[in-house]
Amino acid sequence: MEARVVLAVQKRQVFFLCVFLGVSWAGTEPLRYFVAEETERGTFLANLANDLGLGVGELSARGSRIISDENIRFLLFNPITGDLLLNEKLDREELCGPREPCVLPFQLLLEKPFQIFRAELWVRDINDHSPVFLDREITLKILESATPGATFLLESAQDSDVGINNLRNYTISSNAYFHINVRDSAEGNVYPELVLNGVLDREEVPELSLTLTALDGGSPPRFGTALIRILVLDINDNIPEFVQSIYKVQVPENSPVGSLVVTVSARDLDTGTNGEIVYAFFYATEEILRTFRINSTSGKLHLKAELNYEAVQTYTLTIQAKDGGGLSGKCTVVVHVTDINDNPPELLMSSLTSPIAENSPETVVAVFRIRDKDSGNNAKMLCSIQDHLPFALKPSVENFYTLVTESPLDRESQAEYNITITVTDLGTPRLKTQHNITVTVSDVNDNVPAFSQTTYTLRVRENNSPALHIGSVSATDADSGANALVTYSLLPPQDPQLALASLVSINADNGQLFALRSLDYEALQAFEFGVRAADRGSPALSSQARVRVLVLDDNDNSPFVLYPPQNGSAPCTELVPRAAEAGYLVTKVVAVDGDSGQNAWLSYQLLRATEPGLFGVWAHNGEVRTARLLSERDAVKHRLVVLVKDNGEPPRSASVTLHVLLVDGFSQPYLPLPEVAAAEAQADPLTVYLVIALASVSSLFLFSVLVFVAVRLCRRSRAASAGRCPVPEGHFPGHLVDVSGTGTLSQSYQYEVCLRGGSGTSEFKFLKPIIPNLQFQSTRTEAEEYPSFQKDLGF
Repeated sequence: MEARVVLAVQKRQVFFLCVFLGVSWAGTEPLRYFVAEETERGTFLANLANDLGLGVGELSARGSRIISDENIRFLLFNPITGDLLLNEKLDREELCGPREPCVLPFQLLLEKPFQIFRAELWVRDINDHSPVFLDREITLKILESATPGATFLLESAQDSDVGINNLRNYTISSNAYFHINVRDSAEGNVYPELVLNGVLDREEVPELSLTLTALDGGSPPRFGTALIRILVLDINDNIPEFVQSIYKVQVPENSPVGSLVVTVSARDLDTGTNGEIVYAFFYATEEILRTFRINSTSGKLHLKAELNYEAVQTYTLTIQAKDGGGLSGKCTVVVHVTDINDNPPELLMSSLTSPIAENSPETVVAVFRIRDKDSGNNAKMLCSIQDHLPFALKPSVENFYTLVTESPLDRESQAEYNITITVTDLGTPRLKTQHNITVTVSDVNDNVPAFSQTTYTLRVRENNSPALHIGSVSATDADSGANALVTYSLLPPQDPQLALASLVSINADNGQLFALRSLDYEALQAFEFGVRAADRGSPALSSQARVRVLVLDDNDNSPFVLYPPQNGSAPCTELVPRAAEAGYLVTKVVAVDGDSGQNAWLSYQLLRATEPGLFGVWAHNGEVRTARLLSERDAVKHRLVVLVKDNGEPPRSASVTLHVLLVDGFSQPYLPLPEVAAAEAQADPLTVYLVIALASVSSLFLFSVLVFVAVRLCRRSRAASAGRCPVPEGHFPGHLVDVSGTGTLSQSYQYEVCLRGGSGTSEFKFLKPIIPNLQFQSTRTEAEEYPSFQKDLGF
């Protein structure tokens, strides 16, 4: 922050240094260039770069231009070379009138940094106008009693040129009675007087015609002529005399047309027609004749047109009073036009910069000049803009102002400013001028795209169709144009095992997300990834958001029965003693469902049974229990079909078949079910043959060994075999009971059962299971041993 403040202070110091230099340069003497009027267009005047001591290309780099008060395009400036050329032919008389010298001021404005150089173009007069008499014929009435040496004022010729090219001399055609005397007026002009050389005799010469020639001082001189007709009159020896030789009057410029300016008065001592006075303008200019009129009998001077102080400040009129005898007297009326505040201030815009880049330091927005054509306090002005704007006005030389930014602009806060520059004079009443400018703020990429949410959670049901629209992310950028165009992309997944490119894609233009393939809830319940939103500015700015996709489960998996196993082998057989009570646990159906939620809630029901009502299935845990006590009338073999159903919509189900064998205790040999025999009969014939051959060879070998062992043992005492189990004839011959894996046990066991006869109790013993590591022995009775045996078998 401190670095920014220091940078801003340094830039402000540089700006004020540039303004100070501009003021100091503007305060020096202006550059002066001279050109003759009527010079051809395109004439080279000067090289400003050389005159100002600036390097080649510096004028162009600093944004130079030529400006003037009147916005007259009389100059052509090449900022690259610095050459100043004449843009059009100049007419000095049209530009300056009688004013001498004819100076056309202009300024050279440099914008970067701001600097003003004053200059003047002096237009030299050439002798391109001849003297002109307003009246081509002048009539004079002269009394014959006029004495030699008498003078008669003649009309002056007018010459638009100035200086040496202006009117310089008068001549008259050769004659014996008159000559010309040239006099200088107080205004610096020359006028002719006709001087009488000798006595006139009306009877001899009643009329004379002379040629008056006006000559200017040009080289070669130009001239104009007028005819003078002189009528010789009888004697009228008194001329009219004005009460005042000079009348001075002040008239406000807003005086209405027809208002009285002044009344002049003259008197004549003669009588009759020689004493009757007539007032008239004496050879007035066209401007005076357009502006004033005089009453020929009363001498009242009235306005004929509106006055304009800014155009003419003073009028000098010569009024002649002539009597009936032709004698005349003259007086001068000086009319001073007083200024009123009738001109509002003017604002001349020199340069305007728009748009302005946001975040820019103090910048010159506009350069302009103000002026007021009034005078005095009416020409004093104040310049201001609205409050609460980040702009300021800085005055410079010669009523120049610069409009600058006070602080960096923020386009996102305000993209456009309507600035009203108000210029007010100090006259009464005060007049003001308002100039409206619009400054737009161009965008800079200073805002990162902002997501509407930092985390998005999307839900999609499994088994969706590929290219499914699953949701959208949205980010906005407060900038404009290319800086506000947002492009979306996927970030690399944090989990390297997540194949995100095969799961989802994103539309780079609008942020829409699509599932690329069908999702499986059982394989992927949820996954998370990042999304980047980047604008197209330079440099590009970006932000990130997280997207979590939850896969919703669909009931697409049927229940799977774990127990009894459904592997295509022999069906599972459950043993149930007939002495079992009601509610006896026969077995338990175990099933699972790959779905979740209510799609995985399983219920069990008995679909079919050999004897309905004998067995029941608990709906929630799949336990198969006896529904009542067993009786001798119940069939030995029972087939149960259990239906397992989930709670999905629509529900899915699976069924399993249970085989239940009722036994009178575990002493009853187990007989394979017909289905088992049929299944064994359908085995591969080759396997059966191999088994039979192997069994035969093994049987012969074992039989031989057994015979040999039996013969050896029979020779020994029978007492040695007391520990062996006697088998009485006719009572339960020894046999093997096969408990295969088709029951509730997970492995096959084979036991040799030996029953003792002749006792009140029937005992049995388990001898040598096929798997050596598992040995069970018991001398309990069947009734005592059954529960533990049932437990060992998995019931």
